[in-house]
Order: sequence, then C-alpha cells, then structure tokens
Amino acid sequence: MDIRRVKQIISSTADIEVKYNGTSVWIDQLNEDGRTATVHLRGPLEERTIVEVAELVEE
Repeated sequence: MDIRRVKQIISSTADIEVKYNGTSVWIDQLNEDGRTATVHLRGPLEERTIVEVAELVEE
C-alpha cells in the first residue's frame, strides 16, 4: 500500500478492510518516518504493532 492511501484510510469514516500478513487490522497512525504505520488487530485485542506500510493490503 502507498502512503497516500494510508492517509486516506485513516481520515475516512468508512470501514475499509486492511490486512497485514492475512489478518485484518485497523490503522491507528502513519508514523513520522513515513515508512511505517501503527496498527492493531480488529476485535477485542488492542495490542498495537508497528509495520511497514508496504506490507499492508487493502481488501
């Protein structure tokens, strides 16, 4: 995924499905380095992880 699309998804009110390694995640923020984002799993667990933006896939 590219940085422009990550910014659009973060600012959108729509429920846009994004996956990281085949698992649905919410994008919390684009990090200052511009290459990584903080995400958490959809569902009751809210453990946050920093991932490469290039590894995110929009479904």
